[in-house]
Amino acid sequence: MTKPPGKLLPLVAALLCGAVLAQAATPSDHSVTSAAAPVTPTSNQGLQPVLSKQGEPSSTKRPPQTAKPPVAKPPADDWNLAAHGKVLYLTFDDGPQHEWTPKVLQLLRKHKAHATFFVLGIQVAQYPELIAAERAAGHTIGNHTWDHKTLTLLPDAKVRQEIAMGVKSKCLRPPTGATNAKIQAIAASYHQRQVLWDVDTKDWEKPGAASIEHAIMAGARPGAIILVHDGGGNRSQTVAALDRALTKLTKLGYTYRSLPC
Repeated sequence: MTKPPGKLLPLVAALLCGAVLAQAATPSDHSVTSAAAPVTPTSNQGLQPVLSKQGEPSSTKRPPQTAKPPVAKPPADDWNLAAHGKVLYLTFDDGPQHEWTPKVLQLLRKHKAHATFFVLGIQVAQYPELIAAERAAGHTIGNHTWDHKTLTLLPDAKVRQEIAMGVKSKCLRPPTGATNAKIQAIAASYHQRQVLWDVDTKDWEKPGAASIEHAIMAGARPGAIILVHDGGGNRSQTVAALDRALTKLTKLGYTYRSLPC
């Protein structure tokens, strides 16, 4: 080989050095990773979630929720009636009746009152829509037998028939309040609790609205069960008396609940 002139040696050396450096700077095909190709990990080990400013993983952070306060309701079988303060228990017998039951329901709605209707099976068969309206309004239903027979004057088989043919309920009110240990035991065999009353307004005698109102006001006390009627005759006096009495009693701090029937 011909030896290059001395002046060319530095130039040749420089060119050879540049070529070597350029080759070293170019990566091989096996080391190139495409920017468009995602890296898929084979496991979650070593992966850390993105943290929020508060240090909580952003993928698990939930917006704050306002907790709703629990609604206080008496137990379904709570018969400690005097334990709830100034609460009265209005009860209506002998219905449903096509004229007066709707007016009673309207009156109770006006005064934000709940009540218990002790109904006759024979009336329920005639006006089933009124029972549905009572339940829909939040009132409870009690059994007042099939057709208002005095149970203490009947043989046992007939007593059972009167109770069994009445409306299904957890409560039984014997007609006219006529009862004894045998009647109570038969009612219990049908899983029905006997329920009488504390205040008899005698509205069935139609003594006048003022007399009925006076009886309600005089008998009002925490836990008292008040007897009035929505069936069995003209109940205009009862409706008028209740309207006035409930207006006064509400101002005195009373509220009105259904019995757990």
